[in-house]
Amino acid sequence: MKIGILGCGAISNIIVTNIVSDNLDIDLSYFFDNDIERAENLANIAGGIAVLSFDEMIDKVDLVLEAASPSSVKTYASKVLEKGKDIIIMSIGSLMDIELRENLIKIAKENNTKIHAPSGAVVGLDGIRAVANLNLTETSLITRKSPKSLGKDSKKEEVLFEGKASEAVKKFPVNINVAAAISLACKRDIDVKIIVDPNVSRNIHEIIIKGEFGEFHTKVMNLPCNANPKTSVLAAFSAINLLKNFNSTFVIGN
Repeated sequence: MKIGILGCGAISNIIVTNIVSDNLDIDLSYFFDNDIERAENLANIAGGIAVLSFDEMIDKVDLVLEAASPSSVKTYASKVLEKGKDIIIMSIGSLMDIELRENLIKIAKENNTKIHAPSGAVVGLDGIRAVANLNLTETSLITRKSPKSLGKDSKKEEVLFEGKASEAVKKFPVNINVAAAISLACKRDIDVKIIVDPNVSRNIHEIIIKGEFGEFHTKVMNLPCNANPKTSVLAAFSAINLLKNFNSTFVIGN
């Protein structure tokens, strides 16, 4: 399977570097970014090819891994699916746009392709999906990040946002993909609170799910990516795990 990388920033760097260093049998073939130098740097690491336009890449790969931006999903995802290629979407917040999501699903069905959305910077999405239809009474996320991670200059702890996930991803498009992942997993527009806290050095996500099944709470304290503190290292490793599972005969979880 030949893989094309769309967006050659921090997440893609982690993915490519770890796949190459661990000698994983994953063919990272083509790289596209609006900054050609970034694409060339990653292509050199992977022994792949940097292309000047996305159209140069799409016909030569079997799957595209998007790690660029929500706007890139809107621009390129339909093209990938219409070409009969699968896509991994890291900018999952874009899929909170119901019209976009339903259109991409429709195109995928028509072309017998798949849209993959990794778990990203949280854990437990398989459990959330399992209970999504069991009359959930509470679905909430509290995210706490440092000012640097949120691109703020705050000197004190402060609630920046409190509302629904669909609004959170609009206000913080590169910071709160986790809210979208949870919402899509439980089929609800979950409640979200975002806190900037100068006393923390990790990206902290607390999830509460309650319903007729019982309840569970998870708390993830992720190390932010050095190159881009707005994202967590775990997000990149969730994509690596997904890519590894494509070649696995025994897969735990879903």
